[in-house]
Amino acid sequence: MIRRREELLELLDRLEPRLEELDAAVKAEAERRAETVRLMQQQGVGPVTALAFVLTRGPVERFSNSRKVVSYLGLNPSEHSSGGRQRLGHISKQGNELMRWLLVEAGQSAAQYDPELRRKYQRLKFRRGAKVAKVALARQLAVRLYWTLRQASEAAPPVRMPGSPAQTLVNASPSLL
Repeated sequence: MIRRREELLELLDRLEPRLEELDAAVKAEAERRAETVRLMQQQGVGPVTALAFVLTRGPVERFSNSRKVVSYLGLNPSEHSSGGRQRLGHISKQGNELMRWLLVEAGQSAAQYDPELRRKYQRLKFRRGAKVAKVALARQLAVRLYWTLRQASEAAPPVRMPGSPAQTLVNASPSLL
């Protein structure tokens, strides 16, 4: 038993430098992308979660609303409805399992810093249990991350002010001004 533990500790010591190297590579890639930098501003979201979200989801224009993103990630409840009675079940688990796990972990971390998420978590935990509350936080976090990227990608069109020229003057010579 003691020999096995020592072997495992040796293996961990050998793997530690490689893990640090991989962590540094993920952090460098996340800092290189503007989308992931924007997502890491959300408390609880680190480089791994932000990079995984961006790469898993693809272009933000791919989804027209947050419900479709949640469905793609498998965080939406399955539904069994009949005769006007709606029964919501477990999450569908149709999406990327690793992304769901990362969102659950990031949601728990975000709840420590964000009072609104903490209140939602505590209320749901009391009513439905800790597991359901954690998944609900992951869903809420996925929606927040989607809208963070969606709002950043929608650049506001230029506003025409009264008295401004009808055409742009970008390449105009100083004599025209």
